[in-house]
Amino acid sequence: MKILIYGINYAPELTGIGKYSGEMAEWLAAAGHEVRVITAPPYYPEWEVQAPYRAGRYLREQRNGVTVLRAPLWVPRKVSGLKRLVHLASFALTSAPLLFTQWRWKPDVVWVTEPPLFCTPAALAFCRLRGAASWLHIQDYEVDAAFALGVLKGERSKRAVLALERWLMGRFTRVSTISQRMMERARSKGVADARLVSLPNWADITAIRPLERRSRFREQLGIRDDQVVALYSGNMGGKQGLEILGDCALALRERDDIHFVFCGSGPARETLEARCAGLPRVSFMNLQPVEALGDLLGMADIHLLPQRADAADLVMPSKLTGMLSSGRPVIATAHEGTELATVVSRCGVVVPPEDPEALVNAIRTLASAPELRAQFGLAARAYAEEHLDQGAVLRRFESALERVVKHGANAAAERVRTS
Repeated sequence: MKILIYGINYAPELTGIGKYSGEMAEWLAAAGHEVRVITAPPYYPEWEVQAPYRAGRYLREQRNGVTVLRAPLWVPRKVSGLKRLVHLASFALTSAPLLFTQWRWKPDVVWVTEPPLFCTPAALAFCRLRGAASWLHIQDYEVDAAFALGVLKGERSKRAVLALERWLMGRFTRVSTISQRMMERARSKGVADARLVSLPNWADITAIRPLERRSRFREQLGIRDDQVVALYSGNMGGKQGLEILGDCALALRERDDIHFVFCGSGPARETLEARCAGLPRVSFMNLQPVEALGDLLGMADIHLLPQRADAADLVMPSKLTGMLSSGRPVIATAHEGTELATVVSRCGVVVPPEDPEALVNAIRTLASAPELRAQFGLAARAYAEEHLDQGAVLRRFESALERVVKHGANAAAERVRTS
């Protein structure tokens, strides 16, 4: 098959959707498919284009059997709702010409990632004109989240934008997303079951395993063996609600046996650092390369997974897969009955979103219960092995791609036969 992947983030060496789309592309290429990617220069999560890339240049490169085509985009120094929309629109405009340069290559399927939804009109037009199958993968419901978080406002605007989203989603050959709850939301937006595919986030469970030795990061940060590490690792953005972590560190500042580690970057990091200023048992780290992820996640005795109340059921955090693979317990903030709460309740503790006291009590309880942490850790690893293995997930996805391409070819042949 010829597979064209179209999305703003592509960085297999980092975490998040850029990592997943990159790993997927390289896995498909290794399986013998021709894979091309249209994307932006890497800029996330620092919101700064990384050297040696430049924001204003088109670039073509080869990465592990994948042809990567990068389009310019505008990256704001400080992220706001309006600036984020302009940022996404800039990539949609500059990447559209790259999309249509693939006309002669003639991909069998174009796989588009949301966010950003801005790219979908050009992708649908290309697929319709070229006879390619179109596949929309929803990592986040960005429209719902934008209104829930106040980035977009107004009932009339909401109705108009949701109607446009519904119209666009209804024109893709297939729509996939990462959790059962998010699939239910796709159905509520008019996607028929026949076109809906489950494509959960995965983990390389061979690379991320329960660490049986002392993590090198403990030594680097000067953390004693008898201290319990409560780790948050991931993007530091608005929908995570990271201010609650600062509240917890302040509330537990007298606990000599608990050390907080906050690893990541993003617009909320500066505020969190200011909240934790002067606390002796709080360490900050930058995101680590993928080869160090096992050591990083294995440093934790407890993983922390905060979510804001108004976004807690709009996303299934991709960082959860690594946490579970590491065989460590998770404390998550989530509403009862959400899919996140259902998964975490098997291998950790769920507390209400934006309730610092409940989160503090959960950290205090697990920090004082090594046997319970071990029990939850075993359950986390068992869940990862059963549900999150990268090879198993991607083989199912490959089969789904082959079916949709074969169906399209058969339909085209039938049209020719009857014309």
